[in-house]
Amino acid sequence: MSYLDKVVERRDAVKAEMDAVLEAVASDNRTDLTAEETAKVDALVAESRTLDDKIEKLTAQATADAKAAEARSVVAEIATPKVGGFKVTKESRTYSPESNSSFFKDAYNAQFKSDYAAQERLARHQREEEIERRDVGTAQFEGLVIPQYLTQFAAELARAGRPFADFATAKHTLPPAGMTLNISRMTTGSSTAVQVTQNDAVSETDVDDTLLTINVRTIAGQQDLSRQAIERGTGIDTFVAQDLIRSWHTTLDSQILNGAGSAGTILGLADSGGNAVTFTSTAPTVALLYPKLADAIQKIQTNAFVNPTHFVMHPRRLAFLLAAVDTTNRPLVVPAAGGPTNSVGTGSGAVAYGNSGYQMMGLPIITDANVVTTDGASTNQDEIYVVTANECHLWEQPGSPFTLRYDATGAGNLTIKTVVYGYAAFSAGRYPLANSIISGTGLTTPSF
Repeated sequence: MSYLDKVVERRDAVKAEMDAVLEAVASDNRTDLTAEETAKVDALVAESRTLDDKIEKLTAQATADAKAAEARSVVAEIATPKVGGFKVTKESRTYSPESNSSFFKDAYNAQFKSDYAAQERLARHQREEEIERRDVGTAQFEGLVIPQYLTQFAAELARAGRPFADFATAKHTLPPAGMTLNISRMTTGSSTAVQVTQNDAVSETDVDDTLLTINVRTIAGQQDLSRQAIERGTGIDTFVAQDLIRSWHTTLDSQILNGAGSAGTILGLADSGGNAVTFTSTAPTVALLYPKLADAIQKIQTNAFVNPTHFVMHPRRLAFLLAAVDTTNRPLVVPAAGGPTNSVGTGSGAVAYGNSGYQMMGLPIITDANVVTTDGASTNQDEIYVVTANECHLWEQPGSPFTLRYDATGAGNLTIKTVVYGYAAFSAGRYPLANSIISGTGLTTPSF
């Protein structure tokens, strides 16, 4: 990063800080700034002006340098006679949709046929990955990084994906080593109290903490391919890799929602000890469910002193809400935020999977088909989660699961085993009561 880039980056950061102060004032419906806010804004304005001056000068210098370099190039070209050669105007990445090379065929040929050209292309690809994504590259053939364009096309088998992981979690980079993460949780805090009489001993309570240990889990999948499929097939290797990758993400999302934390599984949100809210009904309606949503929110505010950020529910539960009507057959949830009267929810139009575009009680609704629908004695119940995104922590291995390994375990059958794997960790245990779980007989399979 050049010095100019750093100055521009700082200028953007200053603007963001200033906008945050002004947005806070606007959200409080105030017209005046506090003395502290005024001082901060003044300081940011002064710094932004200084940075603007620097940017202007550095940009002018960069423009002048570019013109000088162009002039030198022209003079050199005139003075030096051309002897063959060519000019590169655009150089594509080694593996791209326009490339004639197959990443999977090269990986196979490099490992099992010692194909020098394939090895050279793979090494070049690894260098490109280290430049573009420095935290994930590797030069070893048994741990190759799959080209990004191969992961951007939809696989034919429908997958639930990772809505909860993408929209309602705080994301972190998994440390490069170790199979556990340890976080200290204060379980006994210090105390303060009124001093009844001067010189009396003031309140004192020794703090205590408990270690929260979060296990790093491995998610992996494999597929056997014949050598004929890799050597003679068209698109088969890509098709398989796409499906394995999509399956990996779906499994991760399901785990951080439903994992039990035992037998190698992730301890997911459902079993992390959140506030329990029971919705019991043999004839459930939105009117009966609505108070439970409010109860789930107040439990978070009462017990964790934070504000929840999302509802997470199965698509069928949002459909249950959308299908509800009042006594005159008017929908209770309508697709026009700000317009309806006495509605229990609003939306921005057509329902979308994931971030649905709908909200209730001011919280956006995330729909995720990985929410189980087999809970309860009759195995036909789903759950509704009211979550605080900043207290649902997800760590992922950089680049996961874009690592692939070939093992010649079926050489006698001309079979190549393809393995996709990655590491991840999740915890909603820092402040378990920052999330609520609504469950019960009122959340059985809805009818429409």
